[in-house]
Formats: sequence, C-alpha cells, structure tokens
Amino acid sequence: MSTGRFITIPFDRFFKMITVYRWLAIRPSMGEASGDRVRFGRIDRDWVRESGLLCADMHFHTHFSDSYTKVPSAIALAKKRGCGLAITDHNLIGGALEAFESWKPGDPFLIPGIEISSWDGPHILVYFYTVDELKEYWEKNVHPYISKSPWLNMAKGTEWILDSLEDVNCVVSGAHPLGYLGTVKGVQKAANNGTLPKDIGRRFDAYEVICSGMFRGENVKAWKKADEFGIGYTGGSDGHLLSEVGSVITLSDANDLDEFLDNIVKHRNMVMGKEKMIYKKAIMGMASVSRFITAYPLSSIEEKVGRIVHTHSKNRC
Repeated sequence: MSTGRFITIPFDRFFKMITVYRWLAIRPSMGEASGDRVRFGRIDRDWVRESGLLCADMHFHTHFSDSYTKVPSAIALAKKRGCGLAITDHNLIGGALEAFESWKPGDPFLIPGIEISSWDGPHILVYFYTVDELKEYWEKNVHPYISKSPWLNMAKGTEWILDSLEDVNCVVSGAHPLGYLGTVKGVQKAANNGTLPKDIGRRFDAYEVICSGMFRGENVKAWKKADEFGIGYTGGSDGHLLSEVGSVITLSDANDLDEFLDNIVKHRNMVMGKEKMIYKKAIMGMASVSRFITAYPLSSIEEKVGRIVHTHSKNRC
C-alpha cells in the first residue's frame, strides 16, 4: 500500500465495522470475546436496527408442521420486529417454499431451512444457500424416509443424516443440543447418554446456543460444548406461536445470505435472546400437541408413542 493516501469508508459501513469490532474478536475458548458473542436477555431492537447487522430468527415453525402459525403472519411480524426468518418445519419444506415464493422487496431476509427429526432422537437444523439446494436435498434424502405423520422422526438416524449432508452446500446446526426434558431431541443429550459417539458434535458446523424453549443452564451447556468442539453458534426461538417470532436472533456483519451463513462457520456472528417463561413453554407445548392431534389420526399418535418407547428402550440398553 502506498503512503500518504487516505482510505475512504462510507459512514454506515464504518459504523458497522466499529460495532462488529466491539462484539466480534478472534474466537477464544470461552473468553471475553466468546461471551460477547452470546448475549442472554431482552433484545434491544433499536440497537439491532442502528447497527446495520443482518439478523434472523433461525428456528421457527409454521402450520406446515406442528404450529398453527401461517407463513404470511410470521413474515409480517418478522418485518415489524426488524429481523429475518428461517422457517424450519419438521421434515417438511412447504412453509419455507411458500415464504420464498411470496417474497417481495421490503420483506425480511429469509434463510432456506429445515429441521430434520432423526430416528434415534436428535433434531438437526440445516440451512441452505439456495432454495433449489433445499428442494434437491429434501427430495433425495428426506421425503423418501418420512412416515405417514411426516413431523415424526424419519426412518434414518443422526449419523446417516450427517453422512448425507457431507458434500451438500449447507450449514448444519444441532437444534436444542441438550434436548427437551427427558427426551433425546438434542444431539449432545444423545452423546451424553451414550446413544451417539461422544464427539459427534464435531461433525456439526454449529450448535444452537440460545433456544428459547430450553432452560438457561441447558443453553449454557450447549454453548460450552460448541466451544469445546470448535464449532459455531446459531440461535432461534424454536417458535410455534406467532408471538415468538424473533425472540432469539442470530446476527452477522453480512450483506447477503451467502455471507451470513459463511460467517456462522467462520465464528463471525453473534446470538441474542432469552428463554421463554415456564408458562409460555407450557402454552407452546399444548399448542404443538393440539396441532398434531387435529392433523393426524389416532394411528399416528400410536406410532409416535411406539417410537418414543423404542428410543427409550434403546437408551437403556
């Protein structure tokens, strides 16, 4: 670089650089900069808007799976709250496709995604760089293996799913890694109880370190495990009610979807938000179960119970 010259940086870009420098230091193993990248508490939406950072709730469900929330309603509220959205329905992509097909200028930033429910328990969030890549993967690796009740665990296990994603252009995150209550819906929970290899987390690009459906202690454990494995962070509401849109967000100094997803893998993003109150967790759970019961016949419920029994029996072996 020649001397005696000034570098001109637009003010808005300069502001973002200062903001990100303050939050995003080179990643240590749970040091101050790591702490700055995970912030528990109420989201200051004015600060988010002023920062110019790209952000999204990376885990939300619609009526295409176990939620009553319509896609247009979710998008409208995300826009109002100044955040993007990843519609990640269980094993299905109709909600994500509807969101992209109806997108128009001024609508929020969208991420093509899905939450895959594995046979052995863990839920896996997968984010794609294009809608076509999402559709291609789903048609080949998910659709053939889903049950009559498609939101249930598909007929393939966690390791098979990870193998199928090995050469796919995507970012893979472990949803609520410590599971929900006594279930093994989180990959780290399954690893801890011996259902899966202890270091399986290293095969992921990231862990969901703030999931509003979890308790604080579980989220902190997920965060520490992500640091231990040297993987990135994602955050999302795991919302099933409209009001939950954007209660947890992932932020990045990015200009587009590609850069946003790349920054997760590069550890150049941050996560903000907080867990739901217990009574809100209960309301969400009842709504999810109600949606399932009204959508599928008794035989499907029996199938779900049978799979739960099978999973717990396997865990005891």
